[in-house]
Amino acid sequence: MKTGSGRAGQQAARRLRRMHDLLAAAYGPQHWWPAATPLEMILGAYLTQNTAWKAVERSLENLRRAEALTVEGIRALSVDALRVLIQPSGFYQRKAPSIKAFVALLDAEFSGSLEAMAQMPSEALRAKLLALPGVGPETADAILLYALGHAVPMADEYLRRIATRHGLVEGEAKIVRYEHLAALTRAAFAEDSAARRTILYNEFHALTVAVGKAHCGRTARCEGCPLECDLALRS
Repeated sequence: MKTGSGRAGQQAARRLRRMHDLLAAAYGPQHWWPAATPLEMILGAYLTQNTAWKAVERSLENLRRAEALTVEGIRALSVDALRVLIQPSGFYQRKAPSIKAFVALLDAEFSGSLEAMAQMPSEALRAKLLALPGVGPETADAILLYALGHAVPMADEYLRRIATRHGLVEGEAKIVRYEHLAALTRAAFAEDSAARRTILYNEFHALTVAVGKAHCGRTARCEGCPLECDLALRS
């Protein structure tokens, strides 16, 4: 199946768009990302890698108590001091220098301004983010979408499980590429305006996390799932 091209790809995109509608009806607005400021969202995107959000919240609280939950605060911390504060999130030995590298980019190219960074076109900014240590596609897209307001789709393990179990993509979940899922999501919302897509991508990712936690974990629990009716359409 080639996502976004051919009849099968178009059908998959339409089904994914309908999944959004089903999940929105079942769960309502999600109001993501769970952070108060763009910088908190960015730090959360780094810290949540390979860990639970509860651990991230502890790290963010440490930064808040240290009055370091600002660009200026992160800039003033040494890497070692940052490691201590974010230790609850795990992998702090590599996450701390990765966060410092982000702030260095912000300072060098955008005068320390997240607002200025947000003005760069999505494709060019995504390339800069992906060139940073500790930033893969999911982290880059989380920063672009949730912190900087760009209309870019996100894909994660929950979406990968949903797409493979419902037959929207071919292959086992573990081998379906991130960019394949992102392309499928772009195709699903292609007819919406750019401003509308920003909102829809935001909500859709949050909704897939909600249904993933409730029904589409490592073991599928399909009974009562808002997407159960779609399984009959699996090709």
